[in-house]
Amino acid sequence: MNPIAKGMIILGVILIVAGLLWQIGGRFLHLGRLPGDIVVERENFRFYFPVVTSILISVILSLVFYLLRFFR
Repeated sequence: MNPIAKGMIILGVILIVAGLLWQIGGRFLHLGRLPGDIVVERENFRFYFPVVTSILISVILSLVFYLLRFFR
C-alpha cells in the first residue's frame, strides 16, 4: 500500500476515535469547561477560548506521539 494512503487512513481513524472520545469524555470529564478556560458573556455575545483544555490536549497528544515513536 502507498505510504501516503496508509498515513491518511491512520490519521482518519485517529480523528474519528478522538471525536468519539471528545463526545463521550466531554460529558464525564467536563472537557471544554475546565478552570482557566476564558468565557466572556454579554447580552448578545459569547466568546469562549479553551486555554487550559488546549494545553491539556496538547500534553496528552505529545505523550501519545512520543510513546508511539519510542515503541517503533
